[in-house]
Amino acid sequence: MKTKAWIHAFRLRTLPLALSSVALGCFIAYYDGEINWTVSILAATTTLFLQILSNLANDYGDSKHGVDNTHRVGPVRAVQSGVVSPKAMKRVVILFILLSLVSGLWLVYEGSRGIPFGIVFVFLVIGLGAIAAAVKYTIGQNPYGYSGFGDLFVFVFFGLTGVIGTYFLNTHQFNWELLLPASAMGFLSAGVLNLNNMRDRVSDQISGKHTLVVKMGIEKARWYHFSLLLGSIITGLVYMLINYHSPFQMLFLLTIPLLWINVVVVFKNQVPEELDPYLRKLALASLLFTITFGVGLII
Repeated sequence: MKTKAWIHAFRLRTLPLALSSVALGCFIAYYDGEINWTVSILAATTTLFLQILSNLANDYGDSKHGVDNTHRVGPVRAVQSGVVSPKAMKRVVILFILLSLVSGLWLVYEGSRGIPFGIVFVFLVIGLGAIAAAVKYTIGQNPYGYSGFGDLFVFVFFGLTGVIGTYFLNTHQFNWELLLPASAMGFLSAGVLNLNNMRDRVSDQISGKHTLVVKMGIEKARWYHFSLLLGSIITGLVYMLINYHSPFQMLFLLTIPLLWINVVVVFKNQVPEELDPYLRKLALASLLFTITFGVGLII
């Protein structure tokens, strides 16, 4: 029973989305002929550790702050159910902080050989910031996830940092065009969080968790969701047009129907818990976006 509870607490369905930004950075690095497979594997491993850390910290933090209660409509959390004690969850959160730290340091070591220490220091700060962001989303005094800043942090770490950081550690290069595909992944990641927050909006409001959805209201949240998914297509398309060399580059547009279905569901939805299956579908659509974007770029 406890093993199943821990696996559930890891929230495996969120992992494809976490890997999407790293995979996209690797695809673009491969297209530019500078792929480093050791760096790519370590980037994926570190990202998985960070995502699981975030999920566990969210389980622990929401329980501590009373957000996981009888009003919650999402899946029952490990601590909320009583199967896992807060003390045990805290220990595993610390374990994944250490795993993220070790993996992240190894990643920076492998990916920063031959570059100035100043840049290495920046990556160390970013890595520590990513760990802190994963924990502080719901843990501690004034967690930023309770003040409507979750979307911004997701955009930065699962979009900009994930894509550009992975690319740079592979290639030791940077160009401003990378902001476009990085933003596309940031928009999709923020879209998944927004969908999650639309599902939980009633219980969050009752519990004092002021997500962006709670702050703006459901109608504006729907249009915000549409803007995020549209933004991912537009930024991806602009990047491909700037770097156009083959019609195969437009393969990623095949994800438009999947994203459109998600938007339609959001606008029609009247029962928040019915949004839950579409979280996984949007995460998988985001991964498909990455795969078709990357494959289209390199063939």
